[in-house]
Amino acid sequence: MKYKWIPRLTAVFLISALLPAPPAAAAENWGLGFGAPGAPPAGNTSNDALRQYDAFYLGDTAQKVIYLTFDAGYENGHTASILDTLREKEAPAAFFIVGNYIEKEPGLTRRMCQEGHIVGNHTYHHPDMSKISDPGAFQRELASLESLYKETTGQEMRKFYRPPRGVYSLENLKQAQSLGYKTVFWSLAYVDWLEDKQPSREGAFGKLLPRIHPGAVILLHTTSRTNAEILPELIDKWRAGGYTLGRLDEIA
Repeated sequence: MKYKWIPRLTAVFLISALLPAPPAAAAENWGLGFGAPGAPPAGNTSNDALRQYDAFYLGDTAQKVIYLTFDAGYENGHTASILDTLREKEAPAAFFIVGNYIEKEPGLTRRMCQEGHIVGNHTYHHPDMSKISDPGAFQRELASLESLYKETTGQEMRKFYRPPRGVYSLENLKQAQSLGYKTVFWSLAYVDWLEDKQPSREGAFGKLLPRIHPGAVILLHTTSRTNAEILPELIDKWRAGGYTLGRLDEIA
């Protein structure tokens, strides 16, 4: 079974500071509002507010360090190329994977681990986690993936969690925190997940270059042919702009 999802990239304006806090059970769809080129976007919750729950969507916006992350719900032939590029460019990344991915691609999963990348928890079944209010059920979605990952790689899964489709609730953030996880959203992404409607190189660069910003947490999908093809040049262009690639575990 293939797991596909659509991150919510609809622009929103940061007005949450002016409004009452939503009920703990209320679901939110992660969204971003972009302003001037090169400036960090506004999320529908501020980075400071997220920090209360060991969650974030930005690193240090005073430093030209960026963080490359990939969501991997299934494999369609591009991840090996992406890993080759990361190795060639000596670039760290984080991969958020699901149970189906580990089951079908144990070799690629082990390679992510062996080559020093962070492998994070995208849940076992990729459900809408905001609908899971029972702490035991929430924990099982994460713990079952942890167990499979350890069986496959011999290593403990790192405690980074990305909610499927970016759908979350305040209660989810608290539940993940109680399990020792940091919840990772993103500050830069684009529509790259449609297999039969892949962006052109020009279209991809047009989104991923002007919108890069200090502290950016970048979300790409491993299923994208375009991402695999442009990644060497993309990393070079980011570095030429003065950016360095960091690791999620360097975000304090």
